[in-house]
Amino acid sequence: MNSCIYNGEVTHTRFKPVRHFLKYKTFSLLIDLDEINLLDKSIGIFSHNKFNIFSFYDKDHGDRDGGNLKDWVISNLKKFQINENITNIKILCYPRILGYVFNPLSIFYCYEKDKLVAIFYEVKNTFNEQHTYIFKIKNNEEIIQKCKKKFYVSPFMDMETYYNFKLLNPNDKLSVFIKQTDANGTILTATQTGDKKEFSFKQLAINFLKYPLMTIKIIGSIHYEALLLWKKGAIYRKRDIKLKNNLSFEENK
Repeated sequence: MNSCIYNGEVTHTRFKPVRHFLKYKTFSLLIDLDEINLLDKSIGIFSHNKFNIFSFYDKDHGDRDGGNLKDWVISNLKKFQINENITNIKILCYPRILGYVFNPLSIFYCYEKDKLVAIFYEVKNTFNEQHTYIFKIKNNEEIIQKCKKKFYVSPFMDMETYYNFKLLNPNDKLSVFIKQTDANGTILTATQTGDKKEFSFKQLAINFLKYPLMTIKIIGSIHYEALLLWKKGAIYRKRDIKLKNNLSFEENK
């Protein structure tokens, strides 16, 4: 089975205009979209498009209309003339826990056999908006990419910034590193790391006992940390453009 669980942590370090740091334990699912129905049938506490202790809903991703996610990914790969020979697609994300989830970042890994050929970074904000950055992969081992920020995420962050992505093809270890920069240097770094665990009833049950309200804690922490930033003097910036779903193809810099 290609699907697995990563137990680890997330960190955010903000360098300016005020310094701020947060770290919390978390776990993510890496789901091979071809295995989603098998996982639904074989693990009693996990469901696909149905309520359960843990669940994955197609409508939480892609066009968010409940359509087939693999078809959505492949259609966009064809649209941007990236690759038409995709054999499997994996998504890294948080699951719904007792029906609720908020995914600030979900990552689609697109493979031709064992070769990683494209990545989709699906970014959400707390206003129910989403932007997906699509990259073609040149190096299958260490992935380093850069693009201009095109989507309002934090109310305390300017739009005139760049994302610098550095990650490894997920295997025994998960490693995602994002650095946000402006003309004067680094503004923020964010990391997501984890150790691979079997996608099983036992491991999900253990994680539920450890983190029963993880997805609620994520959205709660976002608002709590925003309050702390505001109290430290960070300036609130209004968003000018409102959108539901958007995507862009990014050339590797």
